[in-house]
Amino acid sequence: MIDKTIIKELEEIVGPKNVLSRKVDLVTYSYDATSDMPKQAPDIVVLPTTTTEVQRIVNLAQEQGLAIYPRGAGTNLSGGTIPLKKGIVLSFQRMSTIIEVDPDNLTATVQPGVVIQELNNAVAPFGLIYPPDPGTVATATMGGSIAENSGGLRGLKYGVTKHYVMGMEVVLANGDKVRFGGKTVKNVTAYDFANLFVGSEGTLGIVTEITVKLIPSPKYRRSMMCLFKKLEDAGNTVTGIIKSQVIPATLEIMDKMTIETVENYTRIGLPTDVEALLLVEVDGMAEEVVEREAQAVAKVVKENCGELKLAGSDAERDQLWAARRAALPALAQLNPTVVLEDATVPRTRVTDMLLSCQKIAKKYDLKMGTFGHAGDGNLHPTILTDANNKEEMERVHKAVDEIFATALSFGGTLSGEHGIGMAKMRYLGDEIGESGLRMMRSVKEALDPHYLLNPGKMVPAKEA
Repeated sequence: MIDKTIIKELEEIVGPKNVLSRKVDLVTYSYDATSDMPKQAPDIVVLPTTTTEVQRIVNLAQEQGLAIYPRGAGTNLSGGTIPLKKGIVLSFQRMSTIIEVDPDNLTATVQPGVVIQELNNAVAPFGLIYPPDPGTVATATMGGSIAENSGGLRGLKYGVTKHYVMGMEVVLANGDKVRFGGKTVKNVTAYDFANLFVGSEGTLGIVTEITVKLIPSPKYRRSMMCLFKKLEDAGNTVTGIIKSQVIPATLEIMDKMTIETVENYTRIGLPTDVEALLLVEVDGMAEEVVEREAQAVAKVVKENCGELKLAGSDAERDQLWAARRAALPALAQLNPTVVLEDATVPRTRVTDMLLSCQKIAKKYDLKMGTFGHAGDGNLHPTILTDANNKEEMERVHKAVDEIFATALSFGGTLSGEHGIGMAKMRYLGDEIGESGLRMMRSVKEALDPHYLLNPGKMVPAKEA
Protein backbone atom coordinates (compact mmCIF):
# COMPACT_ATOMS: atom_id res chain seq x y z
CA MET A 1 0.00 0.00 0.00
CA ILE A 2 1.38 3.40 -0.98
CA ASP A 3 1.14 5.95 1.83
CA LYS A 4 0.01 9.55 1.49
CA THR A 5 3.57 10.86 1.50
CA ILE A 6 4.44 8.97 -1.68
CA ILE A 7 1.17 10.03 -3.31
CA LYS A 8 2.03 13.65 -2.50
CA GLU A 9 5.51 13.24 -4.02
CA LEU A 10 4.00 11.79 -7.19
CA GLU A 11 1.53 14.67 -7.38
CA GLU A 12 4.42 17.12 -7.08
CA ILE A 13 6.14 15.40 -10.02
CA VAL A 14 3.23 15.22 -12.48
CA GLY A 15 0.48 17.34 -10.93
CA PRO A 16 -2.56 16.08 -8.95
CA LYS A 17 -4.72 15.56 -12.06
CA ASN A 18 -2.18 13.04 -13.37
CA VAL A 19 -2.27 10.81 -10.30
CA LEU A 20 -5.23 8.42 -10.02
CA SER A 21 -5.95 6.71 -6.72
CA ARG A 22 -9.72 6.23 -6.60
CA LYS A 23 -10.80 2.61 -6.50
CA VAL A 24 -12.83 2.93 -9.70
CA ASP A 25 -9.73 4.17 -11.55
CA LEU A 26 -7.48 1.48 -10.13
CA VAL A 27 -9.89 -1.26 -11.18
CA THR A 28 -9.77 0.07 -14.75
CA TYR A 29 -6.03 -0.64 -14.82
CA SER A 30 -6.28 -4.07 -13.16
CA TYR A 31 -6.55 -6.02 -16.43
CA ASP A 32 -5.74 -5.83 -20.13
CA ALA A 33 -7.29 -7.42 -23.24
CA THR A 34 -6.14 -10.93 -22.29
CA SER A 35 -8.78 -13.43 -21.16
CA ASP A 36 -8.28 -16.07 -18.50
CA MET A 37 -5.81 -13.96 -16.55
CA PRO A 38 -5.87 -12.84 -12.91
CA LYS A 39 -6.89 -9.26 -12.16
CA GLN A 40 -4.94 -7.06 -9.78
CA ALA A 41 -5.50 -3.39 -9.07
CA PRO A 42 -2.34 -1.27 -8.73
CA ASP A 43 -1.64 0.93 -5.74
CA ILE A 44 -1.71 4.00 -7.95
CA VAL A 45 -1.80 5.14 -11.60
CA VAL A 46 0.51 7.91 -12.75
CA LEU A 47 0.29 9.69 -16.13
CA PRO A 48 3.55 11.48 -16.96
CA THR A 49 3.87 14.01 -19.77
CA THR A 50 7.67 14.27 -20.11
CA THR A 51 10.75 12.06 -19.96
CA THR A 52 12.02 14.03 -16.95
CA GLU A 53 8.87 13.17 -15.05
CA VAL A 54 9.34 9.48 -15.94
CA GLN A 55 12.89 9.62 -14.56
CA ARG A 56 11.73 11.18 -11.30
CA ILE A 57 8.97 8.58 -10.92
CA VAL A 58 11.44 5.74 -11.53
CA ASN A 59 13.86 7.17 -8.97
CA LEU A 60 11.09 7.41 -6.40
CA ALA A 61 9.96 3.86 -7.13
CA GLN A 62 13.52 2.60 -6.69
CA GLU A 63 13.84 4.35 -3.33
CA GLN A 64 10.56 2.81 -2.14
CA GLY A 65 10.96 -0.62 -3.78
CA LEU A 66 7.78 -0.17 -5.83
CA ALA A 67 7.05 -2.12 -8.99
CA ILE A 68 6.42 -0.12 -12.18
CA TYR A 69 4.14 -1.28 -14.99
CA PRO A 70 4.48 0.74 -18.22
CA ARG A 71 1.15 0.76 -20.09
CA GLY A 72 -0.12 1.96 -23.44
CA ALA A 73 -3.72 1.28 -24.42
CA GLY A 74 -3.86 -2.13 -22.69
CA THR A 75 -4.86 -3.93 -25.90
CA ASN A 76 -2.08 -6.49 -25.54
CA LEU A 77 -3.01 -10.18 -25.51
CA SER A 78 -0.46 -11.78 -23.19
CA GLY A 79 -1.35 -10.44 -19.75
CA GLY A 80 1.61 -8.13 -20.18
CA THR A 81 0.33 -5.03 -18.37
CA ILE A 82 -1.48 -6.52 -15.38
CA PRO A 83 0.07 -5.12 -12.15
CA LEU A 84 0.67 -8.45 -10.41
CA LYS A 85 2.60 -6.95 -7.49
CA LYS A 86 0.51 -3.80 -7.27
CA GLY A 87 2.82 -0.76 -7.27
CA ILE A 88 2.64 1.96 -9.96
CA VAL A 89 0.96 1.72 -13.33
CA LEU A 90 2.78 4.21 -15.56
CA SER A 91 0.23 5.13 -18.22
CA PHE A 92 1.51 6.93 -21.31
CA GLN A 93 -1.82 8.13 -22.65
CA ARG A 94 -0.79 11.77 -22.03
CA MET A 95 2.62 11.43 -23.71
CA SER A 96 0.91 11.44 -27.09
CA THR A 97 2.73 14.05 -29.15
CA ILE A 98 3.97 13.47 -32.69
CA ILE A 99 7.22 15.35 -32.19
CA GLU A 100 8.24 15.48 -35.85
CA VAL A 101 7.41 14.14 -39.27
CA ASP A 102 10.52 14.39 -41.47
CA PRO A 103 9.53 13.43 -45.03
CA ASP A 104 13.00 14.25 -46.37
CA ASN A 105 14.56 11.58 -44.17
CA LEU A 106 11.48 9.32 -44.29
CA THR A 107 11.20 9.31 -40.49
CA ALA A 108 8.84 10.29 -37.71
CA THR A 109 9.63 10.87 -34.05
CA VAL A 110 6.87 10.29 -31.51
CA GLN A 111 6.10 9.94 -27.84
CA PRO A 112 4.99 6.46 -26.74
CA GLY A 113 1.33 7.35 -26.26
CA VAL A 114 0.75 8.20 -29.92
CA VAL A 115 -1.90 5.92 -31.45
CA ILE A 116 -0.60 4.10 -34.55
CA GLN A 117 -3.51 5.19 -36.74
CA GLU A 118 -2.95 8.81 -35.73
CA LEU A 119 0.66 8.55 -36.88
CA ASN A 120 -0.49 7.21 -40.23
CA ASN A 121 -3.03 10.00 -40.53
CA ALA A 122 -0.24 12.52 -39.90
CA VAL A 123 2.14 11.11 -42.52
CA ALA A 124 -0.49 10.41 -45.21
CA PRO A 125 -0.39 13.98 -46.65
CA PHE A 126 3.28 13.34 -47.50
CA GLY A 127 2.40 10.16 -49.41
CA LEU A 128 3.95 8.01 -46.66
CA ILE A 129 2.87 5.19 -44.35
CA TYR A 130 4.10 3.55 -41.17
CA PRO A 131 3.55 -0.10 -42.17
CA PRO A 132 3.11 -2.05 -38.86
CA ASP A 133 -0.62 -2.64 -38.75
CA PRO A 134 -1.92 -4.51 -35.67
CA GLY A 135 -5.60 -5.44 -35.54
CA THR A 136 -6.13 -2.75 -32.89
CA VAL A 137 -4.41 -0.08 -35.01
CA ALA A 138 -7.09 2.49 -34.13
CA THR A 139 -6.35 2.22 -30.40
CA ALA A 140 -2.91 0.63 -29.96
CA THR A 141 -0.08 3.00 -29.06
CA MET A 142 3.43 3.22 -30.45
CA GLY A 143 4.98 2.50 -27.06
CA GLY A 144 2.87 -0.62 -26.58
CA SER A 145 3.65 -1.71 -30.12
CA ILE A 146 7.38 -1.30 -29.42
CA ALA A 147 7.08 -3.26 -26.17
CA GLU A 148 5.31 -6.16 -27.89
CA ASN A 149 7.08 -5.93 -31.26
CA SER A 150 3.61 -6.11 -32.75
CA GLY A 151 2.91 -7.24 -36.29
CA GLY A 152 -0.40 -7.10 -38.08
CA LEU A 153 -2.05 -7.52 -41.44
CA ARG A 154 0.82 -6.05 -43.50
CA GLY A 155 3.56 -8.02 -41.76
CA LEU A 156 4.05 -10.53 -44.59
CA LYS A 157 5.47 -8.04 -47.09
CA TYR A 158 6.45 -5.10 -44.95
CA GLY A 159 7.65 -6.71 -41.74
CA VAL A 160 6.84 -5.96 -38.11
CA THR A 161 7.62 -3.19 -35.64
CA LYS A 162 11.30 -4.03 -35.16
CA HIS A 163 11.95 -3.45 -38.86
CA TYR A 164 10.91 0.21 -38.55
CA VAL A 165 12.49 1.34 -35.29
CA MET A 166 15.55 3.49 -36.03
CA GLY A 167 16.17 4.96 -32.61
CA MET A 168 14.71 5.55 -29.20
CA GLU A 169 15.05 7.24 -25.85
CA VAL A 170 14.80 4.95 -22.83
CA VAL A 171 14.64 5.48 -19.09
CA LEU A 172 16.46 2.65 -17.33
CA ALA A 173 15.53 1.07 -14.01
CA ASN A 174 18.11 3.23 -12.22
CA GLY A 175 16.55 6.42 -13.61
CA ASP A 176 19.23 7.09 -16.24
CA LYS A 177 18.12 8.37 -19.64
CA VAL A 178 19.83 6.87 -22.69
CA ARG A 179 19.45 7.29 -26.46
CA PHE A 180 20.16 4.76 -29.17
CA GLY A 181 20.10 5.20 -32.94
CA GLY A 182 18.48 8.05 -34.81
CA LYS A 183 17.70 9.11 -38.36
CA THR A 184 20.71 7.60 -40.09
CA VAL A 185 19.91 4.75 -42.45
CA LYS A 186 23.03 2.91 -41.30
CA ASN A 187 24.15 2.65 -37.69
CA VAL A 188 26.35 -0.14 -36.33
CA THR A 189 27.76 1.82 -33.41
CA ALA A 190 27.92 -0.29 -30.24
CA TYR A 191 25.45 -3.08 -29.50
CA ASP A 192 22.05 -2.88 -31.18
CA PHE A 193 20.40 -1.67 -28.01
CA ALA A 194 17.32 -0.29 -29.74
CA ASN A 195 16.34 -3.76 -30.92
CA LEU A 196 17.03 -5.14 -27.45
CA PHE A 197 14.21 -2.97 -26.08
CA VAL A 198 11.82 -3.74 -28.95
CA GLY A 199 9.76 -6.69 -27.78
CA SER A 200 11.09 -6.55 -24.21
CA GLU A 201 7.56 -5.90 -22.86
CA GLY A 202 8.64 -3.15 -20.48
CA THR A 203 10.88 -5.48 -18.49
CA LEU A 204 14.24 -3.84 -19.34
CA GLY A 205 13.51 -0.12 -19.61
CA ILE A 206 10.81 2.45 -20.28
CA VAL A 207 10.66 3.82 -23.83
CA THR A 208 9.86 7.54 -23.81
CA GLU A 209 10.58 8.59 -27.41
CA ILE A 210 10.76 6.66 -30.68
CA THR A 211 12.11 7.43 -34.15
CA VAL A 212 10.65 5.22 -36.86
CA LYS A 213 11.14 4.66 -40.56
CA LEU A 214 8.39 5.58 -43.01
CA ILE A 215 7.94 4.32 -46.57
CA PRO A 216 6.12 5.63 -49.65
CA SER A 217 2.51 4.54 -49.78
CA PRO A 218 1.93 2.02 -52.60
CA LYS A 219 0.01 3.56 -55.51
CA TYR A 220 -1.75 0.44 -56.78
CA ARG A 221 -3.60 -2.38 -55.00
CA ARG A 222 -5.61 -5.43 -55.95
CA SER A 223 -7.69 -7.05 -53.22
CA MET A 224 -9.17 -10.54 -53.56
CA MET A 225 -11.32 -12.95 -51.62
CA CYS A 226 -10.57 -16.62 -52.29
CA LEU A 227 -13.12 -19.28 -51.31
CA PHE A 228 -12.44 -22.95 -50.57
CA LYS A 229 -14.57 -26.02 -49.92
CA LYS A 230 -11.71 -27.67 -48.00
CA LEU A 231 -9.57 -26.11 -45.28
CA GLU A 232 -6.45 -27.87 -46.57
CA ASP A 233 -6.94 -26.32 -50.02
CA ALA A 234 -6.76 -22.87 -48.42
CA GLY A 235 -3.61 -23.81 -46.53
CA ASN A 236 -1.99 -25.25 -49.64
CA THR A 237 -2.85 -22.07 -51.53
CA VAL A 238 -0.91 -20.02 -48.97
CA THR A 239 2.16 -22.19 -49.54
CA GLY A 240 1.63 -22.08 -53.31
CA ILE A 241 1.43 -18.27 -53.45
CA ILE A 242 4.72 -17.89 -51.60
CA LYS A 243 6.31 -20.64 -53.70
CA SER A 244 5.33 -18.71 -56.83
CA GLN A 245 7.53 -15.89 -55.48
CA VAL A 246 4.68 -13.49 -54.95
CA ILE A 247 4.75 -11.76 -51.58
CA PRO A 248 1.35 -10.15 -51.02
CA ALA A 249 1.04 -7.16 -48.74
CA THR A 250 -1.61 -9.14 -46.89
CA LEU A 251 -2.59 -12.82 -46.91
CA GLU A 252 -5.20 -13.59 -44.25
CA ILE A 253 -7.27 -16.68 -43.49
CA MET A 254 -10.61 -17.35 -41.81
CA ASP A 255 -12.01 -20.80 -41.16
CA LYS A 256 -15.71 -21.68 -41.46
CA MET A 257 -16.64 -20.85 -37.90
CA THR A 258 -14.94 -17.46 -38.12
CA ILE A 259 -16.59 -16.69 -41.46
CA GLU A 260 -20.07 -17.51 -40.14
CA THR A 261 -19.52 -15.48 -36.99
CA VAL A 262 -18.12 -12.45 -38.81
CA GLU A 263 -20.94 -12.51 -41.34
CA ASN A 264 -23.52 -12.69 -38.56
CA TYR A 265 -21.76 -9.74 -36.91
CA THR A 266 -21.16 -7.51 -39.96
CA ARG A 267 -23.77 -8.61 -42.55
CA ILE A 268 -21.51 -7.69 -45.46
CA GLY A 269 -22.23 -10.76 -47.59
CA LEU A 270 -19.45 -13.21 -46.76
CA PRO A 271 -20.25 -16.69 -48.13
CA THR A 272 -21.03 -19.12 -45.30
CA ASP A 273 -21.11 -22.31 -47.38
CA VAL A 274 -17.30 -22.64 -47.58
CA GLU A 275 -14.77 -24.16 -45.20
CA ALA A 276 -12.25 -21.33 -45.46
CA LEU A 277 -11.48 -18.09 -47.21
CA LEU A 278 -8.32 -16.15 -47.90
CA LEU A 279 -8.17 -12.38 -48.12
CA VAL A 280 -5.28 -11.35 -50.34
CA GLU A 281 -3.94 -7.97 -51.33
CA VAL A 282 -1.03 -7.30 -53.65
CA ASP A 283 0.32 -3.79 -53.96
CA GLY A 284 3.16 -1.77 -55.39
CA MET A 285 4.29 1.33 -57.22
CA ALA A 286 3.91 -0.12 -60.76
CA GLU A 287 0.44 -1.08 -62.02
CA GLU A 288 1.72 -3.78 -64.38
CA VAL A 289 3.63 -5.50 -61.58
CA VAL A 290 0.59 -5.49 -59.31
CA GLU A 291 -1.56 -6.90 -62.10
CA ARG A 292 0.97 -9.64 -62.82
CA GLU A 293 1.10 -10.63 -59.15
CA ALA A 294 -2.71 -10.68 -58.96
CA GLN A 295 -2.80 -13.05 -61.93
CA ALA A 296 -0.20 -15.29 -60.28
CA VAL A 297 -2.34 -15.46 -57.14
CA ALA A 298 -5.42 -16.30 -59.23
CA LYS A 299 -3.52 -19.14 -60.91
CA VAL A 300 -2.54 -20.71 -57.57
CA VAL A 301 -6.10 -20.35 -56.24
CA LYS A 302 -7.47 -22.15 -59.31
CA GLU A 303 -4.89 -24.94 -58.97
CA ASN A 304 -6.15 -25.54 -55.43
CA CYS A 305 -9.84 -25.70 -56.37
CA GLY A 306 -10.60 -22.24 -55.07
CA GLU A 307 -12.94 -19.54 -56.31
CA LEU A 308 -11.59 -15.99 -56.58
CA LYS A 309 -13.53 -12.74 -56.28
CA LEU A 310 -11.87 -9.40 -56.96
CA ALA A 311 -12.82 -6.27 -55.03
CA GLY A 312 -14.22 -3.99 -57.73
CA SER A 313 -13.91 -0.73 -55.81
CA ASP A 314 -12.26 0.90 -52.81
CA ALA A 315 -15.52 0.45 -50.92
CA GLU A 316 -15.49 -3.31 -51.55
CA ARG A 317 -11.82 -3.47 -50.55
CA ASP A 318 -12.56 -1.62 -47.32
CA GLN A 319 -15.38 -4.06 -46.60
CA LEU A 320 -13.07 -7.03 -46.94
CA TRP A 321 -10.54 -5.66 -44.47
CA ALA A 322 -13.25 -4.48 -42.10
CA ALA A 323 -14.49 -8.07 -42.08
CA ARG A 324 -11.04 -9.38 -41.19
CA ARG A 325 -10.59 -6.83 -38.41
CA ALA A 326 -14.01 -7.84 -37.09
CA ALA A 327 -12.93 -11.45 -36.53
CA LEU A 328 -12.03 -11.07 -32.86
CA PRO A 329 -14.94 -8.84 -31.76
CA ALA A 330 -17.34 -11.06 -33.72
CA LEU A 331 -16.10 -14.22 -32.01
CA ALA A 332 -16.09 -12.44 -28.66
CA GLN A 333 -19.86 -11.98 -28.78
CA LEU A 334 -20.53 -15.73 -28.75
CA ASN A 335 -19.20 -16.63 -25.29
CA PRO A 336 -18.24 -14.77 -22.11
CA THR A 337 -14.56 -15.71 -22.39
CA VAL A 338 -12.37 -15.59 -25.51
CA VAL A 339 -8.99 -17.30 -25.32
CA LEU A 340 -7.07 -15.94 -28.31
CA GLU A 341 -3.77 -17.67 -28.99
CA ASP A 342 -0.88 -16.83 -31.27
CA ALA A 343 0.78 -19.99 -32.60
CA THR A 344 3.19 -19.43 -35.47
CA VAL A 345 4.69 -22.04 -37.79
CA PRO A 346 6.81 -22.07 -40.96
CA ARG A 347 4.65 -21.28 -43.97
CA THR A 348 5.05 -24.80 -45.35
CA ARG A 349 3.33 -26.12 -42.19
CA VAL A 350 0.31 -23.80 -42.26
CA THR A 351 -1.96 -26.56 -43.61
CA ASP A 352 -0.74 -28.98 -40.95
CA MET A 353 -1.36 -26.42 -38.21
CA LEU A 354 -4.84 -25.56 -39.46
CA LEU A 355 -5.87 -29.22 -39.52
CA SER A 356 -4.26 -29.81 -36.12
CA CYS A 357 -6.29 -26.98 -34.61
CA GLN A 358 -9.46 -28.58 -35.95
CA LYS A 359 -8.50 -31.92 -34.39
CA ILE A 360 -7.60 -30.33 -31.05
CA ALA A 361 -10.96 -28.53 -30.90
CA LYS A 362 -12.77 -31.79 -31.59
CA LYS A 363 -10.60 -33.77 -29.14
CA TYR A 364 -11.43 -31.44 -26.25
CA ASP A 365 -14.99 -30.71 -27.39
CA LEU A 366 -14.41 -26.97 -27.64
CA LYS A 367 -15.82 -24.20 -29.81
CA MET A 368 -12.83 -22.81 -31.67
CA GLY A 369 -12.36 -20.58 -34.70
CA THR A 370 -9.03 -20.02 -36.41
CA PHE A 371 -8.03 -16.92 -38.31
CA GLY A 372 -4.82 -15.00 -38.78
CA HIS A 373 -1.90 -13.96 -40.90
CA ALA A 374 -1.56 -17.15 -42.91
CA GLY A 375 1.05 -15.69 -45.24
CA ASP A 376 3.63 -15.53 -42.47
CA GLY A 377 2.41 -18.65 -40.65
CA ASN A 378 0.93 -16.64 -37.78
CA LEU A 379 -2.40 -18.23 -36.82
CA HIS A 380 -4.82 -17.24 -34.07
CA PRO A 381 -6.73 -20.28 -32.77
CA THR A 382 -9.53 -18.67 -30.75
CA ILE A 383 -11.38 -20.72 -28.13
CA LEU A 384 -14.81 -19.54 -27.04
CA THR A 385 -15.56 -20.58 -23.50
CA ASP A 386 -16.77 -19.43 -20.09
CA ALA A 387 -14.26 -18.84 -17.31
CA ASN A 388 -16.95 -19.75 -14.77
CA ASN A 389 -17.18 -23.31 -16.16
CA LYS A 390 -14.26 -24.96 -14.35
CA GLU A 391 -14.55 -28.30 -16.13
CA GLU A 392 -14.55 -26.67 -19.55
CA MET A 393 -11.64 -24.42 -18.60
CA GLU A 394 -9.60 -27.49 -17.72
CA ARG A 395 -10.19 -28.73 -21.27
CA VAL A 396 -9.29 -25.28 -22.61
CA HIS A 397 -5.96 -25.34 -20.81
CA LYS A 398 -5.16 -28.80 -22.13
CA ALA A 399 -6.06 -27.68 -25.65
CA VAL A 400 -3.80 -24.62 -25.37
CA ASP A 401 -0.95 -26.81 -24.13
CA GLU A 402 -1.43 -29.02 -27.16
CA ILE A 403 -1.67 -26.10 -29.60
CA PHE A 404 1.73 -24.79 -28.53
CA ALA A 405 3.31 -28.24 -28.37
CA THR A 406 2.08 -28.86 -31.91
CA ALA A 407 3.40 -25.52 -33.18
CA LEU A 408 6.82 -26.22 -31.68
CA SER A 409 6.85 -29.73 -33.16
CA PHE A 410 6.35 -28.14 -36.59
CA GLY A 411 9.40 -25.92 -36.07
CA GLY A 412 7.24 -23.00 -34.99
CA THR A 413 7.32 -20.54 -32.11
CA LEU A 414 5.19 -19.61 -29.11
CA SER A 415 4.37 -16.14 -30.37
CA GLY A 416 4.46 -14.35 -33.69
CA GLU A 417 3.21 -11.00 -32.40
CA HIS A 418 1.35 -11.15 -29.09
CA GLY A 419 4.41 -11.58 -26.90
CA ILE A 420 4.98 -13.75 -23.85
CA GLY A 421 3.75 -11.62 -20.93
CA MET A 422 2.66 -13.97 -18.20
CA ALA A 423 0.32 -16.00 -20.39
CA LYS A 424 3.08 -18.01 -22.08
CA MET A 425 5.96 -17.95 -19.59
CA ARG A 426 5.41 -21.56 -18.60
CA TYR A 427 6.13 -22.66 -22.17
CA LEU A 428 9.33 -20.66 -22.66
CA GLY A 429 11.66 -23.47 -21.61
CA ASP A 430 10.06 -25.73 -24.21
CA GLU A 431 11.32 -23.42 -26.96
CA ILE A 432 14.56 -21.86 -25.74
CA GLY A 433 15.68 -24.35 -23.10
CA GLU A 434 17.21 -23.74 -19.68
CA SER A 435 20.28 -22.05 -21.15
CA GLY A 436 18.01 -19.59 -22.94
CA LEU A 437 16.15 -18.86 -19.71
CA ARG A 438 19.44 -18.21 -17.92
CA MET A 439 20.45 -15.77 -20.64
CA MET A 440 17.16 -13.89 -20.33
CA ARG A 441 17.62 -13.61 -16.56
CA SER A 442 21.19 -12.37 -17.03
CA VAL A 443 20.03 -9.54 -19.31
CA LYS A 444 17.14 -8.70 -16.98
CA GLU A 445 19.34 -8.59 -13.89
CA ALA A 446 22.00 -6.48 -15.61
CA LEU A 447 19.45 -3.76 -16.39
CA ASP A 448 16.87 -4.26 -13.63
CA PRO A 449 18.55 -6.15 -10.77
CA HIS A 450 15.64 -5.66 -8.37
CA TYR A 451 12.97 -6.84 -10.85
CA LEU A 452 10.95 -3.64 -10.47
CA LEU A 453 10.07 -3.15 -14.14
CA ASN A 454 6.94 -5.11 -15.09
CA PRO A 455 7.73 -8.00 -12.73
CA GLY A 456 6.20 -11.41 -13.41
CA LYS A 457 6.23 -10.92 -17.18
CA MET A 458 8.31 -12.52 -19.90
CA VAL A 459 11.27 -13.48 -17.66
CA PRO A 460 10.44 -16.49 -15.46
CA ALA A 461 11.52 -16.19 -11.84
CA LYS A 462 14.42 -18.33 -10.68
CA GLU A 463 13.60 -21.67 -9.14
CA ALA A 464 13.71 -21.45 -5.35
